[in-house]
Amino acid sequence: MASIVDERGYNQSFKPTPAQAVRLMRRTEAMVRAMCLPDKPEERNRVHILEIGCATGEMAHQLAKSTGARVTGVDLSPRFIEQARSTYRQPNLSFAVVDLSREFPASDQDRYDYIVGNGILHHLYHHLDSFLPVLARWLAPGGRLIFWEPNLWNPYIFLIFSIPTLRRLTRLEPDEMAFSTRFISAKLSAAGFDPIQVTTRDFLLPNTPAFMVKPVIKLGGWLELVPGVRRFAQSVFVVATRPGRQNAA
Repeated sequence: MASIVDERGYNQSFKPTPAQAVRLMRRTEAMVRAMCLPDKPEERNRVHILEIGCATGEMAHQLAKSTGARVTGVDLSPRFIEQARSTYRQPNLSFAVVDLSREFPASDQDRYDYIVGNGILHHLYHHLDSFLPVLARWLAPGGRLIFWEPNLWNPYIFLIFSIPTLRRLTRLEPDEMAFSTRFISAKLSAAGFDPIQVTTRDFLLPNTPAFMVKPVIKLGGWLELVPGVRRFAQSVFVVATRPGRQNAA
């Protein structure tokens, strides 16, 4: 599975393929459906979305285009951010190089209505107890975290995250680890999020041949209706709310 490697030599994203384009679009649409966006365009302009780990900016671009909200994408990699800035130019979209272990992209005066990410929280597996409360502080009251993460119960993901040789071959970071729905639900609850919705979804792999994309999506839709099978889907879809009244909706 071809991946995009950062300056440190670790895989951070998937190279463009027809399947990856469809997969990213479907994931963005699911994120938007999980938001409580105002109907009026002038009100959407006041909504602020932060994507952490935005890589080369594809999802941030789709979010800005589909929501009309203000979107900020941040990533640790200067090379990724340079590419994102040169590729996607919209008045409601901006990018910044931010090391989330050292910098804080929001103040009490500028909190986010939504913080989103695609395969990001599992990089912070060993630091979630300290990092999730930080994300809660960055959210406005009633704001939401919306993330796609690898599902540890998926056989393929279990193997590459559990076997040292496969971890090296797939260039995983030393600290990243896939997790289960129960694990991340407990971490979010301890950080004060409520309500929390965590489900397993999506059977479409980025390297699926183009002619197989539609059949895999259709089959995946059926499999997601079967609880015992859905458990082994590729991803965990996380929607968690910071208690309080949401001003953006």
